[in-house]
Amino acid sequence: MKHAGRMAAIATYAFAELDELCEQRRAAGADVIDFGVGDPTDPTPGNVLEAAAAGLVRHRAAGYPSYVGSPEFREAVAAWFGRRHGVALEARTQVSITVGSKEAVFHAPLAFVDPGDVVLLPSPGYPPYVRGTHFAGGRWETYPVLPEGPLLPDLDALPDELSAHLAMVWITQPHVPTGRVASLAALQRLADQCRARGVLLCSDEAYSELWTETPAPSALETGSDHVLVFQSLSKRSEMTGYRVGFVAGDAEAVGGFRRLKTNIDSGVPRFVEDAGIAALQDESAPRRARERYAARTEVMVAALRRLGCDVAWPEAGFYLWCSTPDGGSGVEFARRLLAEAPALAVMPGEWLADPVGALAAGHPAAARTPGAGRVRWALVPDLERCREAADRLASWA
Repeated sequence: MKHAGRMAAIATYAFAELDELCEQRRAAGADVIDFGVGDPTDPTPGNVLEAAAAGLVRHRAAGYPSYVGSPEFREAVAAWFGRRHGVALEARTQVSITVGSKEAVFHAPLAFVDPGDVVLLPSPGYPPYVRGTHFAGGRWETYPVLPEGPLLPDLDALPDELSAHLAMVWITQPHVPTGRVASLAALQRLADQCRARGVLLCSDEAYSELWTETPAPSALETGSDHVLVFQSLSKRSEMTGYRVGFVAGDAEAVGGFRRLKTNIDSGVPRFVEDAGIAALQDESAPRRARERYAARTEVMVAALRRLGCDVAWPEAGFYLWCSTPDGGSGVEFARRLLAEAPALAVMPGEWLADPVGALAAGHPAAARTPGAGRVRWALVPDLERCREAADRLASWA
Protein backbone atom coordinates (compact mmCIF):
# COMPACT_ATOMS: atom_id res chain seq x y z
CA MET A 1 0.00 0.00 0.00
CA LYS A 2 1.24 3.49 -0.83
CA HIS A 3 1.96 5.76 2.14
CA ALA A 4 2.30 9.53 1.96
CA GLY A 5 5.84 10.73 1.62
CA ARG A 6 5.53 12.89 4.71
CA MET A 7 5.19 9.71 6.79
CA ALA A 8 8.66 8.51 5.80
CA ALA A 9 10.29 11.16 7.96
CA ILE A 10 8.37 10.14 11.06
CA ALA A 11 9.95 7.56 13.32
CA THR A 12 8.00 5.51 15.85
CA TYR A 13 6.56 7.85 18.48
CA ALA A 14 8.94 7.55 21.43
CA PHE A 15 6.24 7.12 24.06
CA ALA A 16 4.57 4.33 22.07
CA GLU A 17 7.89 2.52 21.69
CA LEU A 18 8.45 2.68 25.44
CA ASP A 19 4.98 1.26 26.09
CA GLU A 20 5.79 -1.70 23.84
CA LEU A 21 9.07 -2.43 25.66
CA CYS A 22 7.29 -2.35 29.01
CA GLU A 23 4.62 -4.76 27.80
CA GLN A 24 7.28 -7.19 26.61
CA ARG A 25 8.95 -7.09 30.04
CA ARG A 26 5.64 -7.60 31.85
CA ALA A 27 4.79 -10.52 29.58
CA ALA A 28 8.02 -12.11 30.79
CA GLY A 29 6.79 -11.83 34.39
CA ALA A 30 8.52 -8.65 35.56
CA ASP A 31 6.84 -6.20 37.95
CA VAL A 32 7.65 -3.04 35.99
CA ILE A 33 7.41 0.33 37.73
CA ASP A 34 6.74 2.82 34.94
CA PHE A 35 8.43 6.21 35.19
CA GLY A 36 8.44 6.56 31.41
CA VAL A 37 5.28 8.28 30.23
CA GLY A 38 3.90 11.34 32.02
CA ASP A 39 0.44 9.92 32.65
CA PRO A 40 -0.75 10.61 36.22
CA THR A 41 -1.98 7.53 38.07
CA ASP A 42 -3.83 9.46 40.78
CA PRO A 43 -7.65 9.46 40.55
CA THR A 44 -9.52 12.34 38.99
CA PRO A 45 -10.91 14.64 41.74
CA GLY A 46 -14.42 13.79 42.97
CA ASN A 47 -15.94 17.16 42.04
CA VAL A 48 -14.79 16.66 38.45
CA LEU A 49 -16.34 13.19 38.32
CA GLU A 50 -19.60 14.54 39.72
CA ALA A 51 -19.71 17.36 37.15
CA ALA A 52 -19.07 14.88 34.32
CA ALA A 53 -21.81 12.54 35.56
CA ALA A 54 -24.31 15.38 35.90
CA GLY A 55 -23.31 16.63 32.46
CA LEU A 56 -24.13 13.28 30.89
CA VAL A 57 -27.71 13.73 32.05
CA ARG A 58 -27.90 17.44 31.38
CA HIS A 59 -26.71 17.07 27.78
CA ARG A 60 -28.32 13.75 26.96
CA ALA A 61 -29.93 15.25 23.83
CA ALA A 62 -27.40 17.97 23.11
CA GLY A 63 -26.14 16.81 19.70
CA TYR A 64 -22.75 17.97 18.44
CA PRO A 65 -20.88 20.29 20.82
CA SER A 66 -19.46 23.68 19.88
CA TYR A 67 -16.34 23.58 17.73
CA VAL A 68 -14.67 26.24 19.86
CA GLY A 69 -16.19 25.51 23.27
CA SER A 70 -19.40 26.52 24.97
CA PRO A 71 -19.66 30.10 26.24
CA GLU A 72 -19.65 28.70 29.79
CA PHE A 73 -16.38 26.85 29.27
CA ARG A 74 -14.66 29.80 27.60
CA GLU A 75 -15.84 32.13 30.38
CA ALA A 76 -14.41 29.69 32.95
CA VAL A 77 -11.05 29.76 31.14
CA ALA A 78 -11.02 33.55 30.98
CA ALA A 79 -11.94 33.80 34.67
CA TRP A 80 -9.14 31.37 35.57
CA PHE A 81 -6.55 33.41 33.68
CA GLY A 82 -7.76 36.48 35.54
CA ARG A 83 -7.46 34.83 38.97
CA ARG A 84 -4.21 32.98 38.32
CA HIS A 85 -2.26 35.39 36.12
CA GLY A 86 -4.03 38.74 36.41
CA VAL A 87 -4.72 38.59 32.67
CA ALA A 88 -7.96 39.98 31.20
CA LEU A 89 -9.21 37.89 28.27
CA GLU A 90 -12.32 38.33 26.14
CA ALA A 91 -13.80 34.83 26.24
CA ARG A 92 -15.69 35.23 22.96
CA THR A 93 -12.64 36.02 20.81
CA GLN A 94 -9.53 35.07 22.80
CA VAL A 95 -10.27 31.50 23.97
CA SER A 96 -10.90 28.21 22.17
CA ILE A 97 -11.38 24.74 23.59
CA THR A 98 -9.09 21.94 22.32
CA VAL A 99 -9.11 18.15 22.40
CA GLY A 100 -6.38 18.13 25.03
CA SER A 101 -3.28 20.15 24.21
CA LYS A 102 -1.48 17.61 22.00
CA GLU A 103 -3.80 18.02 19.03
CA ALA A 104 -3.60 21.79 19.35
CA VAL A 105 0.21 21.75 19.49
CA PHE A 106 0.38 19.48 16.44
CA HIS A 107 -2.18 21.36 14.37
CA ALA A 108 -1.17 24.96 15.15
CA PRO A 109 1.57 25.17 12.49
CA LEU A 110 -1.03 24.29 9.84
CA ALA A 111 -2.70 27.61 10.64
CA PHE A 112 0.39 29.82 10.84
CA VAL A 113 3.28 28.20 8.92
CA ASP A 114 3.74 28.06 5.14
CA PRO A 115 6.17 25.70 3.39
CA GLY A 116 9.67 27.05 3.89
CA ASP A 117 8.81 29.09 7.01
CA VAL A 118 11.03 28.54 10.05
CA VAL A 119 9.79 27.38 13.45
CA LEU A 120 12.14 27.67 16.44
CA LEU A 121 11.61 25.06 19.14
CA PRO A 122 13.32 23.73 22.28
CA SER A 123 15.51 20.65 22.56
CA PRO A 124 14.67 18.61 24.57
CA GLY A 125 11.04 19.22 23.81
CA TYR A 126 7.64 17.76 23.13
CA PRO A 127 7.77 15.66 19.90
CA PRO A 128 4.60 17.22 18.37
CA TYR A 129 6.46 20.54 18.03
CA VAL A 130 8.60 18.91 15.34
CA ARG A 131 5.89 16.65 13.90
CA GLY A 132 3.38 19.47 13.47
CA THR A 133 5.97 21.69 11.78
CA HIS A 134 6.88 18.84 9.43
CA PHE A 135 3.27 18.22 8.40
CA ALA A 136 2.82 21.95 7.73
CA GLY A 137 5.82 21.93 5.41
CA GLY A 138 7.86 24.22 7.63
CA ARG A 139 11.51 24.06 8.63
CA TRP A 140 12.50 23.78 12.26
CA GLU A 141 15.56 24.91 14.14
CA THR A 142 16.15 23.86 17.73
CA TYR A 143 17.64 25.77 20.62
CA PRO A 144 19.13 23.95 23.63
CA VAL A 145 17.57 23.89 27.08
CA LEU A 146 20.22 22.60 29.47
CA PRO A 147 20.24 22.32 33.27
CA GLU A 148 22.32 25.50 33.19
CA GLY A 149 22.53 28.49 30.84
CA PRO A 150 19.83 30.35 28.88
CA LEU A 151 16.34 28.93 29.08
CA LEU A 152 14.74 30.91 26.24
CA PRO A 153 16.11 31.67 22.77
CA ASP A 154 17.57 35.05 21.84
CA LEU A 155 16.09 36.03 18.50
CA ASP A 156 18.72 38.74 18.07
CA ALA A 157 21.32 35.96 17.81
CA LEU A 158 19.64 34.27 14.85
CA PRO A 159 21.41 34.47 11.49
CA ASP A 160 19.68 36.71 8.96
CA GLU A 161 18.53 33.83 6.75
CA LEU A 162 16.61 32.20 9.60
CA SER A 163 15.31 35.45 11.02
CA ALA A 164 13.90 36.44 7.63
CA HIS A 165 11.75 33.29 7.47
CA LEU A 166 10.86 32.91 11.15
CA ALA A 167 7.11 32.42 11.67
CA MET A 168 6.71 30.77 15.06
CA VAL A 169 8.66 30.26 18.29
CA TRP A 170 7.78 27.45 20.72
CA ILE A 171 8.59 27.62 24.40
CA THR A 172 7.60 25.31 27.22
CA GLN A 173 6.79 27.23 30.41
CA PRO A 174 7.67 25.63 32.73
CA HIS A 175 10.10 23.63 30.65
CA VAL A 176 9.89 19.87 30.69
CA PRO A 177 11.78 17.72 31.30
CA THR A 178 14.39 20.02 32.89
CA GLY A 179 11.87 21.47 35.35
CA ARG A 180 13.16 25.01 34.82
CA VAL A 181 10.91 28.10 34.91
CA ALA A 182 11.45 31.27 32.87
CA SER A 183 11.14 34.56 34.71
CA LEU A 184 8.57 37.14 33.69
CA ALA A 185 11.40 39.45 32.61
CA ALA A 186 12.81 36.78 30.29
CA LEU A 187 9.36 36.08 28.88
CA GLN A 188 8.82 39.80 28.31
CA ARG A 189 12.08 40.13 26.38
CA LEU A 190 11.25 37.20 24.09
CA ALA A 191 7.66 38.35 23.57
CA ASP A 192 8.88 41.83 22.63
CA GLN A 193 11.34 40.31 20.15
CA CYS A 194 8.54 38.27 18.58
CA ARG A 195 6.24 41.29 18.30
CA ALA A 196 8.96 43.37 16.68
CA ARG A 197 9.36 40.68 14.00
CA GLY A 198 5.68 39.80 13.56
CA VAL A 199 6.38 36.28 14.87
CA LEU A 200 3.89 34.20 16.85
CA LEU A 201 5.10 33.15 20.31
CA CYS A 202 3.53 29.80 21.27
CA SER A 203 3.82 28.97 24.96
CA ASP A 204 3.05 25.40 26.04
CA GLU A 205 2.01 25.79 29.69
CA ALA A 206 0.49 22.37 30.39
CA TYR A 207 2.53 21.94 33.60
CA SER A 208 2.14 25.48 34.92
CA GLU A 209 0.20 24.47 38.05
CA LEU A 210 2.74 21.92 39.30
CA TRP A 211 5.27 24.37 40.67
CA THR A 212 7.58 23.58 43.58
CA GLU A 213 7.85 26.89 45.46
CA THR A 214 6.84 29.80 43.22
CA PRO A 215 4.00 29.88 40.66
CA ALA A 216 5.26 29.98 37.09
CA PRO A 217 4.34 33.14 35.15
CA SER A 218 2.45 32.85 31.87
CA ALA A 219 3.59 34.28 28.58
CA LEU A 220 0.24 36.10 28.51
CA GLU A 221 1.42 38.21 31.43
CA THR A 222 3.59 40.01 28.84
CA GLY A 223 0.45 40.95 26.87
CA SER A 224 -1.64 38.99 24.39
CA ASP A 225 -0.36 40.56 21.16
CA HIS A 226 1.40 37.83 19.11
CA VAL A 227 1.15 35.36 22.03
CA LEU A 228 -0.79 32.10 22.04
CA VAL A 229 -0.85 29.94 25.18
CA PHE A 230 -1.60 26.21 25.02
CA GLN A 231 -3.04 24.74 28.21
CA SER A 232 -4.41 21.42 29.40
CA LEU A 233 -6.38 20.07 32.34
CA SER A 234 -4.59 16.72 32.10
CA LYS A 235 -1.79 17.32 34.59
CA ARG A 236 -3.25 19.86 37.01
CA SER A 237 -6.46 17.84 37.58
CA GLU A 238 -5.52 14.24 36.67
CA MET A 239 -7.71 14.41 33.55
CA THR A 240 -5.45 12.89 30.87
CA GLY A 241 -8.23 10.56 29.67
CA TYR A 242 -10.77 13.36 29.27
CA ARG A 243 -8.87 15.09 26.44
CA VAL A 244 -9.72 18.69 27.16
CA GLY A 245 -7.56 21.79 27.00
CA PHE A 246 -7.61 25.27 25.54
CA VAL A 247 -5.69 27.92 23.64
CA ALA A 248 -5.86 31.56 24.62
CA GLY A 249 -4.28 34.85 23.67
CA ASP A 250 -4.05 37.03 20.58
CA ALA A 251 -7.58 37.31 19.15
CA GLU A 252 -6.40 37.12 15.54
CA ALA A 253 -4.31 34.02 16.29
CA VAL A 254 -7.17 32.36 18.17
CA GLY A 255 -9.44 33.14 15.24
CA GLY A 256 -7.02 31.53 12.82
CA PHE A 257 -6.70 28.47 15.01
CA ARG A 258 -10.51 28.21 15.23
CA ARG A 259 -10.87 28.32 11.43
CA LEU A 260 -8.48 25.39 11.20
CA LYS A 261 -10.08 23.50 14.06
CA THR A 262 -13.59 23.56 12.60
CA ASN A 263 -12.23 21.53 9.66
CA ILE A 264 -10.55 18.90 11.84
CA ASP A 265 -12.84 17.88 14.69
CA SER A 266 -16.36 18.38 15.97
CA GLY A 267 -15.58 19.74 19.42
CA VAL A 268 -15.28 18.35 22.94
CA PRO A 269 -18.30 16.56 24.47
CA ARG A 270 -20.43 18.86 26.62
CA PHE A 271 -20.18 16.63 29.70
CA VAL A 272 -16.38 16.83 29.41
CA GLU A 273 -16.66 20.61 29.20
CA ASP A 274 -18.68 20.57 32.42
CA ALA A 275 -15.96 18.48 34.06
CA GLY A 276 -13.38 20.98 32.83
CA ILE A 277 -15.31 23.93 34.28
CA ALA A 278 -15.41 22.18 37.67
CA ALA A 279 -11.66 21.56 37.46
CA LEU A 280 -10.87 25.19 36.61
CA GLN A 281 -12.91 26.41 39.58
CA ASP A 282 -11.05 24.15 42.04
CA GLU A 283 -7.54 25.04 43.19
CA SER A 284 -7.41 22.39 45.93
CA ALA A 285 -6.72 19.53 43.50
CA PRO A 286 -3.59 21.14 42.01
CA ARG A 287 -2.40 21.96 45.54
CA ARG A 288 -2.73 18.31 46.58
CA ALA A 289 -0.98 17.25 43.38
CA ARG A 290 1.96 19.54 44.18
CA GLU A 291 2.23 17.99 47.63
CA ARG A 292 2.19 14.45 46.22
CA TYR A 293 4.86 15.18 43.63
CA ALA A 294 7.08 16.93 46.18
CA ALA A 295 7.09 13.81 48.37
CA ARG A 296 7.93 11.58 45.40
CA THR A 297 10.64 13.97 44.26
CA GLU A 298 12.32 13.83 47.65
CA VAL A 299 12.47 10.02 47.58
CA MET A 300 13.71 9.69 44.01
CA VAL A 301 16.24 12.53 44.04
CA ALA A 302 17.91 10.99 47.09
CA ALA A 303 17.94 7.52 45.49
CA LEU A 304 19.39 8.75 42.21
CA ARG A 305 22.09 10.81 43.88
CA ARG A 306 23.14 7.74 45.87
CA LEU A 307 23.41 5.91 42.54
CA GLY A 308 25.81 8.59 41.30
CA CYS A 309 23.44 10.48 39.03
CA ASP A 310 23.45 14.26 38.63
CA VAL A 311 19.87 15.39 39.22
CA ALA A 312 18.48 18.76 40.25
CA TRP A 313 15.31 19.43 42.21
CA PRO A 314 12.82 20.70 39.58
CA GLU A 315 11.28 24.16 39.89
CA ALA A 316 8.06 22.82 38.35
CA GLY A 317 6.55 19.76 36.71
CA PHE A 318 6.80 16.15 37.81
CA TYR A 319 9.90 15.07 35.89
CA LEU A 320 13.49 14.48 36.93
CA TRP A 321 16.07 15.19 34.21
CA CYS A 322 18.82 12.89 35.36
CA SER A 323 22.31 12.08 34.10
CA THR A 324 23.41 8.48 33.75
CA PRO A 325 25.70 7.40 36.62
CA ASP A 326 28.65 6.68 34.33
CA GLY A 327 28.11 9.42 31.76
CA GLY A 328 27.14 6.90 29.12
CA SER A 329 24.19 6.68 26.76
CA GLY A 330 20.75 7.43 28.13
CA VAL A 331 19.29 4.80 25.81
CA GLU A 332 21.65 2.13 27.13
CA PHE A 333 21.04 3.06 30.76
CA ALA A 334 17.26 2.99 30.23
CA ARG A 335 17.46 -0.44 28.60
CA ARG A 336 19.49 -1.78 31.53
CA LEU A 337 17.07 -0.39 34.11
CA LEU A 338 14.18 -2.12 32.35
CA ALA A 339 15.87 -5.39 31.38
CA GLU A 340 17.75 -6.03 34.62
CA ALA A 341 16.67 -6.43 38.26
CA PRO A 342 15.24 -2.93 38.89
CA ALA A 343 12.60 -3.38 36.13
CA LEU A 344 12.13 0.39 35.99
CA ALA A 345 10.92 2.16 32.84
CA VAL A 346 12.37 5.60 32.09
CA MET A 347 12.56 7.73 28.95
CA PRO A 348 16.02 8.10 27.32
CA GLY A 349 17.00 11.71 26.86
CA GLU A 350 18.15 10.99 23.32
CA TRP A 351 14.53 10.19 22.39
CA LEU A 352 13.39 13.63 23.54
CA ALA A 353 16.11 15.88 22.14
CA ASP A 354 17.53 16.74 18.73
CA PRO A 355 21.00 18.07 17.91
CA VAL A 356 21.18 21.86 17.96
CA GLY A 357 23.00 24.12 15.54
CA ALA A 358 25.27 26.62 17.31
CA LEU A 359 24.41 29.54 15.01
CA ALA A 360 20.68 29.00 15.32
CA ALA A 361 20.80 28.72 19.08
CA GLY A 362 23.39 31.34 19.94
CA HIS A 363 24.58 29.10 22.74
CA PRO A 364 28.14 27.84 23.43
CA ALA A 365 26.93 24.32 24.28
CA ALA A 366 24.62 24.07 21.30
CA ALA A 367 26.76 21.70 19.28
CA ARG A 368 25.99 18.82 21.62
CA THR A 369 22.67 16.99 21.77
CA PRO A 370 20.98 18.25 24.95
CA GLY A 371 19.52 14.81 25.73
CA ALA A 372 22.77 12.86 25.45
CA GLY A 373 23.64 10.90 28.59
CA ARG A 374 20.35 11.70 30.31
CA VAL A 375 17.07 10.00 31.15
CA ARG A 376 13.71 11.40 32.17
CA TRP A 377 11.85 10.08 35.21
CA ALA A 378 8.10 10.86 35.25
CA LEU A 379 7.08 10.76 38.92
CA VAL A 380 3.65 9.29 38.27
CA PRO A 381 3.92 6.10 40.40
CA ASP A 382 2.54 6.69 43.90
CA LEU A 383 4.78 7.30 46.89
CA GLU A 384 4.95 3.64 47.94
CA ARG A 385 6.00 2.57 44.45
CA CYS A 386 8.61 5.34 44.41
CA ARG A 387 10.00 4.00 47.69
CA GLU A 388 10.04 0.51 46.21
CA ALA A 389 11.89 1.81 43.15
CA ALA A 390 14.42 3.50 45.42
CA ASP A 391 15.01 0.21 47.25
CA ARG A 392 15.48 -1.62 43.95
CA LEU A 393 18.05 0.95 42.83
CA ALA A 394 19.92 0.61 46.13
CA SER A 395 20.05 -3.18 45.79
CA TRP A 396 21.05 -2.97 42.13
CA ALA A 397 23.91 -0.58 42.85
